Formats: sequence, C-alpha cells, structure tokens
Amino acid sequence: MAARLIDLSPGDMQQRLREALAVYVDAMHYPRGTEDQRASMWLEHIRRRGWKAVAAIDVPDVPDPQALPSSAPLLGIAYGYCGSPDQWWQQQVVSGLKRSGVDGARITELMTSYFELTELHIHPQAQGRGLGEALIRRLLDGRSEQYVLLSTPEINGEGNRAWRLYRRLGFTDVIRGYHFAGDPRAFAILGRPLPL
Repeated sequence: MAARLIDLSPGDMQQRLREALAVYVDAMHYPRGTEDQRASMWLEHIRRRGWKAVAAIDVPDVPDPQALPSSAPLLGIAYGYCGSPDQWWQQQVVSGLKRSGVDGARITELMTSYFELTELHIHPQAQGRGLGEALIRRLLDGRSEQYVLLSTPEINGEGNRAWRLYRRLGFTDVIRGYHFAGDPRAFAILGRPLPL
C-alpha cells in the first residue's frame, strides 16, 4: 500500500470525523471515548475563517478503480485555521506571553496574522514514513498569514517524532512549560514565519 495526500472539504471532514478522531486517539494514546469529547469541537472548527484540512490515505500501489479516496483508510490528519482574538486558544497564548514578560509589540506581531496548526496526527502504524512533514507542507502551502503557531505536549528532551519534525521544519519556542486551563500537562507553544 502507498499513501496519498488529499484535501478535505468541510463535508469530507464531517463524513470522516469518526475515522479522523480514531487516528487522533490512537496517535495520542488517549483512552477510547475521547473521540466523543472532541467531536463537537472539531466540527465547530470547520466553521472558522481560513479552515483547511488535509489527510493521508492508504491506497493500493496499483491503481484500482474500487479504491476511491472517499473509502480509502485514513493514515493521518492535519487541519488548522486563521487565529482570531475571540478564540480560546489565542486568549490562552496571549495570557501566557504576557505572564512570560513578552513585549506587547511582539505579542501583537505574532497574534495579528497567524495560522493555528490545530491538529496533526499520524496513525502509529504509519509513523516514520514522512507523512507528518508531507501533511504540514501541504496544509501550509500558499497560506497568506505571517506565522504558523501550534501547541504540543512537553516531552522530556524533546524526544519524540513530533518534536523532531517541528524542529527540522524550523519551529522555535514561543512559550515553554505552559499549562492550558483545564489540562494538567505542560505544553510548548512553537512557531515559525511563513512560508514554510
């Protein structure tokens, strides 16, 4: 089997939401049932300005008219949208930047024009094949924002595939050790200028 990247329309995302959330749960090693808690949020995100989603699907090596992209299994999912002051994530990040003593002009520069890379997940059995980088590159291709920002759980020594990918693509620290309201884990906010 081979992977192919496809763009997902809002309708595609709605139809494949359960499958996309299953990839998310498996990739993050969350307990079953987490999908139910996240589904409404992912659906709400579809309505945000500048929303874009891409997926990696598993297709046969030999073209087969029966293996249409709409039915091919998802190997990975990535999506994001334009940041906005009325969004919870941006409010959290601005608060963290202020607490960290970041200059107001720098906060304004970062938060005025950015694409939030909201979700990027590769099924564990498909990891290590370059799909994460391919999805990010396709997702960010042609974006008009000045920056891309994301949050990722802190990992000791930045020792996982996600961290290696972000560093390889030039993401740098915006905030480290940040605790979002309602989540006991520490997160890093990373960013870089666009284009990638």
